Amino acid sequence: MTEAIPIIEQRRIEANLIKALLPALEAELGAEKARQLLTGVIVQLAREKGAELRVASKSDSLITFAETWEPWLRGGTLDMEVISLTDDEYRFDVTRCAYAEMYREMGLADLGFTLSCNRDAALVEGFSDRIEFRRTQTIMEGAPHCDFHYRRRVREGHTGL
Repeated sequence: MTEAIPIIEQRRIEANLIKALLPALEAELGAEKARQLLTGVIVQLAREKGAELRVASKSDSLITFAETWEPWLRGGTLDMEVISLTDDEYRFDVTRCAYAEMYREMGLADLGFTLSCNRDAALVEGFSDRIEFRRTQTIMEGAPHCDFHYRRRVREGHTGL
């Protein structure tokens, strides 16, 4: 699946629009309500993208899910160390994130998590309800690395994480 422009450039375009629009939304709705609205829209877009990826890939295995990450990695945007990649588990650490760097350069470090990291759980929710996601830290929030852990659900009602 090939994107028309790299994801990082899509995020830059979105961030420039949000940077211009958010102050007006905050003035009209209040900062908290405007940020909640922004978060809700971003999460919904990510869920929809996950569902689109699932349909295009015709599989909801974690190996297939890992293969869908190529557009987000294009141009060396993330330095990753894969810990595990099987049908049941996909674990990796991101040790450098060009998305975090970009948001800082744009003066939007405080929105970086909302605009990018916030999408990760919703993306996999849209991709498959049989995969769970856990991350305890992000570079965007000041950690030295992001720790991604996707896992196929063990059984209904049991997380296995």
